Amino acid sequence: MKTIDKIPVSKISRATKLVSTGAKVGVNYIKYYGDKLTKTQEEAKERLNQNNADDIYNSLKQLKGSALKVAQMLSMEKSILPKAYVENFSLSQFSVPPLSPPLVIKTFKKYFGKHPEELFDTFNATSVNAASIGQVHLAEKDGKKLAVKIQYPGVAESISSDLALVKPIAIKMFNIRGKDSDKYFKEVEQKLIEETNYIIEIEQSKAVVEACQHIPNIIFPGYYQEFSSERIITMDFMKGEHLSEFVKHNQNQELSNKLGQALWDFYMYQIHKLKKVHADPHPGNFLISEKGELIALDFGCMKIIPEDFYTPYFEMAEKETINNPELMKEKMYALEILRTDDSPEELEFFFNMFHELLSLFTEPFHNEIFDFSNPEFFEKVGEMGQKYSKSTELRNMNGNRGSKHFIYINRTFFGLYNLMFDLKAKNVKINNFINL
Repeated sequence: MKTIDKIPVSKISRATKLVSTGAKVGVNYIKYYGDKLTKTQEEAKERLNQNNADDIYNSLKQLKGSALKVAQMLSMEKSILPKAYVENFSLSQFSVPPLSPPLVIKTFKKYFGKHPEELFDTFNATSVNAASIGQVHLAEKDGKKLAVKIQYPGVAESISSDLALVKPIAIKMFNIRGKDSDKYFKEVEQKLIEETNYIIEIEQSKAVVEACQHIPNIIFPGYYQEFSSERIITMDFMKGEHLSEFVKHNQNQELSNKLGQALWDFYMYQIHKLKKVHADPHPGNFLISEKGELIALDFGCMKIIPEDFYTPYFEMAEKETINNPELMKEKMYALEILRTDDSPEELEFFFNMFHELLSLFTEPFHNEIFDFSNPEFFEKVGEMGQKYSKSTELRNMNGNRGSKHFIYINRTFFGLYNLMFDLKAKNVKINNFINL
């Protein structure tokens, strides 16, 4: 893959890149209107989605940072986005152009004041893995293989300006209105700022490893503070296959079940016991070892779950609440799904919508054992997502609702469900974490 020698870091240069991408998207729509004359509506729309997905992703992968991270987040929304976008944006998980070796050395010298080979016995300046915020290099020290993650230059400094550029698009996409809509963008901005601070990531990683290393069939790398800084993090090199590659060829159902149970236990233990969760469950953050163990990586994005959100959120998921309209409304108000300034029409619409969504989405929690390989469950989730994404009634209402904590908690569950389905895990014990 071709390397890059520089990343646009100024607000103007990054904005210019996005504007030029917008122009390309405009041209794609002109082509689309022409295609409708010679092709079926479905063929024309498919080509439009493919062209737009290609152009948007090609632009974002040059910008890297929070712009690419947003694409990564969107790639997890398989039930909402067209297939072309999901496939392209999924590449942001572990397949983007890496920094050139000279730029890597320059970045290393900036934060350590030394050439990497002055710290390590060996250091490969060509990356083995490049993602949205940083890229990974192999190194050795005292006979131990290490993975050194180096953050792209300018990523941390451009978060606020990137989100300011994305904000008008997001407001239109999600129909957000009202003066308090900033709370959602502040939540995303704060999390991205934390993700770019590798000192925080080292602390979070060590805490997760210590708290969760007893969970069966999941392993973690060790972390090295003395070889880490605010923009560089060093950990054990973990040999394994990316989860997304593993599931393409795996035929061992027993292994799928074992890995699925480990993954589910890992998340349920964090959510219910630690009240703090790894809120970035995409395939690029998990490997499968040669021994058939799950390897969990990258704890930059950790979400604390406050008690005043945790309690109504999980009470709302209980069957008794879902079957009790008054109790359901009470929880919806507590979680800001329903608002005191809603019109009667809005109250009825959003109550019915969220009741329908939750009745389906919480189904695994209403069973002792659940089959995550069941395509019917995920088809229903996908159909419901498509139904509301196309709803003209929803577009005419105020979409600014729900606690800010929904952003990362819902993202965690969407990502977890998708991974469980990818693994085709069966016979998963839902409450197994209680005994861990």
